[in-house]
Amino acid sequence: MATVTYRQALRDTLRAEMLRDEDVFLMGEEIGVFEGSYKITEGLLKEFGPRRVRDTPIAEEGFVGAAIGAAMLGLRPVVEIMTINFSLLALDQIVNHAAKIYGMFGGQCSVPMVIRTPGGGGQQLGATHSQNVELFYSFIPGLKVLAPSTPAEASAMLKAAIRDDDPVLFLENLALYNTKGEVPDDVTPAEIGRAAVTREGTDVTIIAYSRMAHVAAEVAEKLAADGVSAEVVDLRSLRPLDRETVVASVRRTGCAVIAEDDWLTYGIGAEIAATIQEGAFDWLDAPVRRVAMAEVPLPYSKPLELAALPSAESLVTAVRDTLAATGRR
Repeated sequence: MATVTYRQALRDTLRAEMLRDEDVFLMGEEIGVFEGSYKITEGLLKEFGPRRVRDTPIAEEGFVGAAIGAAMLGLRPVVEIMTINFSLLALDQIVNHAAKIYGMFGGQCSVPMVIRTPGGGGQQLGATHSQNVELFYSFIPGLKVLAPSTPAEASAMLKAAIRDDDPVLFLENLALYNTKGEVPDDVTPAEIGRAAVTREGTDVTIIAYSRMAHVAAEVAEKLAADGVSAEVVDLRSLRPLDRETVVASVRRTGCAVIAEDDWLTYGIGAEIAATIQEGAFDWLDAPVRRVAMAEVPLPYSKPLELAALPSAESLVTAVRDTLAATGRR
C-alpha cells in the first residue's frame, strides 16, 4: 500500500495496463513529448515509444474518430482530451458513433475505448475551460461515465474502464490531481456502476461525486462534532447509476442532500432527486435539497469564481435546513 497523488495513480495505472496488454495505446494532445498538460503521461513516450503514445493535432473530432476506428478493429485506445470543455468539439463522434455502433450493428462490433478528460472550476481558467458538462454524456445510452474521487478509486476504475468492451468517459476534476491517498500495490478493477457508502450515518444522507465527494466528507466530519450523523454516498459512476445504494441510504436516514459541481438546473442532482422520490418518498422526513454551482458562466475573478462554486459552507447550511424541516433538530 503506497500513498500517492491522484495524478500518480492515473499514470501508474496507464503504465500497468500498457504492460499487461499490447493492444492498449494512448493518444491525445501533447501527451507524448510534452508528457501531458497535467503530466499524467510523464515518461510513457520514452518507455513505450510513439507507436503506443501518440501525439495528435488539436482536432478533437478527428482523433476521437480515429480512436473509435481503432477500437472497432480490436485495439483499446485511451484518449486524453485536454479538458472536458474541448470534448464538445467531438460530440458527434462520441454521441453518434462511439455510443451507437454496438447497438446499430446488432452487437457485431464493440468500441472498447476510454476518453479521459478533466473538468471543474476553481483554477481561474475562465468560463470556457472550467465547466462540468458530464450531464451531456450521462444522458446517452451506450456510454459509461465514471467520476472517481480518490487515488485508489481512480486506479481501480481506470483499470475497469480500459478492460471494458464499451466506450467509457472517465472524468477527472482538476482540483483532485494533487490530492493524496493510499493505493493498493495490486489494484483490483472496480465494479462499474457501483456507488460507495464512504461514511455511515443515521440523520441525513449526503450524495456527491468527484470533488464534491471530498467536500461531503469534510462536511460530515464537521457535522459530527455538533452531534449530527451524516451518511456519505460517493456515486463514482454516473452511468450506469447505482440507484439501489442511494435509495437504501435515504431510507435509513430519512433525509437527503445532493452536492454537485455542475449547474442545478437539469443537473445530475435532478436525476438523483427523482430517483429518491421514486424509491424512497415514503421514508422522507423533509424535501430533498440540492447544492450546486451558480447558474452563470464561471467568472475568471477568483473571489467571484469561489462565490459561484458550491462550498462546504453552502452544504452545511443545506444539511441544517433539511434537518430543521424534519422537526428532529
